[in-house]
Amino acid sequence: MSTRVKILSLILFVVLLGSAFYLRVLTRRIFFRPPREHTEEVARTRLSEAALQSAAAPQQTATLYFPSFEQGNLLEEKRPISWSESETDRIRQVVLALIEGSHQGASRVLPPSAAIRAVFLASDGTAYLDFSSQTLADLQPGIASESLAVYAIVNSLAANIPAVKRVRIVVQGQQVDTLGGHADLSGAFAPGPARLSVSP
Repeated sequence: MSTRVKILSLILFVVLLGSAFYLRVLTRRIFFRPPREHTEEVARTRLSEAALQSAAAPQQTATLYFPSFEQGNLLEEKRPISWSESETDRIRQVVLALIEGSHQGASRVLPPSAAIRAVFLASDGTAYLDFSSQTLADLQPGIASESLAVYAIVNSLAANIPAVKRVRIVVQGQQVDTLGGHADLSGAFAPGPARLSVSP
């Protein structure tokens, strides 16, 4: 075998080896990674949560509510939070804690892909929450689950921020008629104490 044939064979082997490695990496990226938009939204949520946690402020106990779809009510969960000074930032902190999920095994209020775009607290006590459209796409469907998700948000905000009297939910800056085809979002929601269940 001539030197030239040996060199060409070596080059061909290296190219084939490199192609096989690249194909393996590409396959993993396509089949084993979550969708890019979900990854980016989760990363933004975590960064936002970290930015809102004040290192100087002492931690206080927050009261959060998570749904129990089996029991049809909300379960109370206590969690330490270093509150921001701004009420709108505190609203965002509560929502981000709900997105994080229960630490005690309760059902999710919002999917991990949920992203809160903006928060506004009106002088009449109405808190406006503007969610991304992906938030609705990943919600558990059904009138009961959607209603519990809404009241988990409303009751959690009212329990921790006295200025919040009611909550309105919008999506991508626009009013929507329903949460996922079931729960009516045309009006504002006030806290619903009948839906609460205090954990022992």
